[in-house]
Amino acid sequence: MPPEPIPQEELDPQWRTLLDAAAQARQRAYAPYSRFQVGAALRAGSGRIYAGANVENASSGLTVCAERVAVWKAASEGERRIEALALITEPGATPCGACRQVLAEFEADLPILVADTAGRAWLTTLKALLPDAFPHISYGEAQGTNIPGA
Repeated sequence: MPPEPIPQEELDPQWRTLLDAAAQARQRAYAPYSRFQVGAALRAGSGRIYAGANVENASSGLTVCAERVAVWKAASEGERRIEALALITEPGATPCGACRQVLAEFEADLPILVADTAGRAWLTTLKALLPDAFPHISYGEAQGTNIPGA
C-alpha cells in the first residue's frame, strides 16, 4: 500500500529545495521517444545537491534514468554518501529496479520523496522499495559470510 500523499507546499524546506532541483532537472530531460520526463535530485553527504534528468537514446538499452545521472554526477565528484533523493514525474512514478540497486550501493535505507506534477508527494524509503538489495560487499569480504556460494 503506497504512503499517503502530502501536498508539496506542506513539505519541509529541505525536501522542498530537493524537489525544486528535481523539477528544474526534469525540464531538461531528453525524452524524444517516450515523452516521459523525469527529474531527480539527491543530497550527498557533503550537503551538496546533484540533479539529473533522464537521457534517452534510439537504442533504448542505452537510455539512462534521471536517478542514475544524479548518482553518477555525485560519485564522479567524490561523493560516497547519499542522504536523500527527490524524484518527480507526471504520474509520481518510483525509481526503476536498476536505479534502486544503484542507490542501494550508497545508502540502503535512503529516504525518498516521490512527487507528481499535480502537486502531490509521497515519502518512502529505498528499503521499502527494494527490501532485498544485493549486498554491498567485495568478493574477498564474502568469505565466512552467510551468502550462498560465498
